[in-house]
Amino acid sequence: MRLLLKNGYVIDSANDFEGTADILTENGEITACRPDITEQADRVIDCTGKMVIPGICDMHVHFRDPGQTHKEDIITGGDAAAAGGVTAVACMPNTIPTVDNAETVRYIIEKAKQSKVRVYPIGSVTKGLDGKELCDFNELKEAGCVAVSDDGRPVKNARIMAQAMVRAHYAGLKVISHCEDLDIINGGIMNSGKVSAELGVKGMHRLSEDISTSREITLATDLEMPIHIAHVSTKTSMQNIRIAARYGVLVTSETCPHYFMLTDEKLRTRDADYRMNPPLRTEDDVKAITEGICDGTIDCIVTDHAPHSAEEKADFEKAPNGVVGLETSLAATLTALYHTGKVSLRRIVSLMCVNPRKILGIDGGTLNEGSIADITIFDPNEEWVVDPAKLHSKSKNTCFKGMTLKGRVKYTIVGGNVVYEDTERN
Repeated sequence: MRLLLKNGYVIDSANDFEGTADILTENGEITACRPDITEQADRVIDCTGKMVIPGICDMHVHFRDPGQTHKEDIITGGDAAAAGGVTAVACMPNTIPTVDNAETVRYIIEKAKQSKVRVYPIGSVTKGLDGKELCDFNELKEAGCVAVSDDGRPVKNARIMAQAMVRAHYAGLKVISHCEDLDIINGGIMNSGKVSAELGVKGMHRLSEDISTSREITLATDLEMPIHIAHVSTKTSMQNIRIAARYGVLVTSETCPHYFMLTDEKLRTRDADYRMNPPLRTEDDVKAITEGICDGTIDCIVTDHAPHSAEEKADFEKAPNGVVGLETSLAATLTALYHTGKVSLRRIVSLMCVNPRKILGIDGGTLNEGSIADITIFDPNEEWVVDPAKLHSKSKNTCFKGMTLKGRVKYTIVGGNVVYEDTERN
């Protein structure tokens, strides 16, 4: 099939290109990207007034498959991703069973063939995520993993994490660290501070993240090995990463839209849809994370898409942590960063399309001739209200519910095929 995208404003930060152009795709690849393409195509999409970018890659999602498919599965997670302009996702390993062996990796890859988007498994650092025995990283890599992570159950022992960083590197895998000290958390459910005190609930002290981030940076410095810090949420962690990166430490990092848009004031409603881990912090933290994005310290914007059922989220104090985010990530980022003049669209493309793929070592992130035809088309100025009932995810636990966001995905293209179209507004 030949697909022709006409008159879009193309932003390809990997090639330092920005301007009006057409894009022609055939057999899953981009065959031309230039103004005034006249070749015939099976389908032509008029992109006048819309932005055309490489497909978004979200390198931090939880699809709950295998084991908890009442919350989400690989198919519905892919549907949600496509609706958010996301063409590739990397799934965290805290499933049931844990992604700590080739058989589970192969299950994910096989089921992902039915997904609308590309699904990349992330393996566990340790067997069963128990923090004791390292997985066979060569086996995980050969089976199809693109990284390993302790997300959900942080590796407590620094010696084991050091060994993991070295062995994973030589297996061709990046270690993604969930920086949390569970002994400090000690049952806390939200940011420890004024709001938690007034609500009378146990808080999660920021030292948990800050100490763990410092440990990983120290290990990366001493070992001269790379580390990727997941979902950065505190001012101090942000500053530590900035300093380390400037001194040449091999550290990369990510954050999520809720950490540069929302604060723990949202928890005053005692609504568990505003509970996630790490938790919403303070205005100072929001400012620091935003600065980290603007000055280039933060490498990626991800979602930490973490679906939970309405029944699970019903009890504020007992509910599991996590929020869905695939369908709102681009719009939220545009609303908070682009429309406020803080960052350019080119920078957003780097954060959401280019850098995650570079870190994971996967294809895409460019609109070069010969590149895979994974493309996101959006209207940067269209406003819409987030209605949980209209989300494609099985779970509806979004922290952006009821918010008006500016920027709407119109088409998502994977391998030259349109996998999502905004039929309500097109």
